[in-house]
Amino acid sequence: MASYQPSNQSTINMTQLYLVSAGPGDAHLITPKSASAINAASDIVAYGLYIDLLGDMGRGKTHHELPLGEEIGRARLALNLAASGKVTALVSSGDIGIYAMATVVFELLDNQLAGKEDNPEWLDIDIQVIPGISAMQANSSSVGALLGHDFCTVSLSDLLTPWETIIKRVHSAGSGDFVVSFYNPVSIKRNWQLNTARDILLEYRPGSTPVVLGRNLTREDHKISIIRLDQLDAKDVDMFTCVSVGNSESKHIVNGDKHWVYTPRGYSKKL
Repeated sequence: MASYQPSNQSTINMTQLYLVSAGPGDAHLITPKSASAINAASDIVAYGLYIDLLGDMGRGKTHHELPLGEEIGRARLALNLAASGKVTALVSSGDIGIYAMATVVFELLDNQLAGKEDNPEWLDIDIQVIPGISAMQANSSSVGALLGHDFCTVSLSDLLTPWETIIKRVHSAGSGDFVVSFYNPVSIKRNWQLNTARDILLEYRPGSTPVVLGRNLTREDHKISIIRLDQLDAKDVDMFTCVSVGNSESKHIVNGDKHWVYTPRGYSKKL
């Protein structure tokens, strides 16, 4: 069994590469530790939209913007900047460790250790991963407590994961009666996977199961919709939408013009 003493993360000053989580969109949901890392960095590497999410925090820094699809390029650039002595922040929205850039950095480091890369200077970089608020958390809190019991996430993008594997995972989520948050539900070239996933879940839970669609969560133009599982349709979703499906016990309750969704844990037995 491996054990180690993690670096002191109560103080941010000397780490060369920060993997920073920018949260779902609202600047108030960027954690103080992420803000401190941005403040300490001289260089920021990110997709342009993620730099925009930082607002005033990103001013006075050197920005390195690479488009969607250039994730490996962003990770390489961040490692190279840090190795050159620049205090660097690689930024992702949500939590950088959930379907985001942290894993790309560690894959490159893993490849360096395996002799598949020729960048030994990367191995001397001090790296700190700073967690944040994910889209699924923001989606749940926007309506109440959808993630109140066991839950999982599934990415519906088959660009990196075989579709057969994704199908198996959706079936497992359904048979396990997990609340499920779908990431990458659709794209311009993928508009059918979400409906297939919906049909799979309908094998395990009723059509009345509540579904929360959160688009541009916590941003000024955010939109929240609560629908039934049997009403879910890919045409109503885009790549900026988080789709969270309740389990067989999740409830949609209405109090006048207020709508809440929650997943009980069983406390009713004690009430």
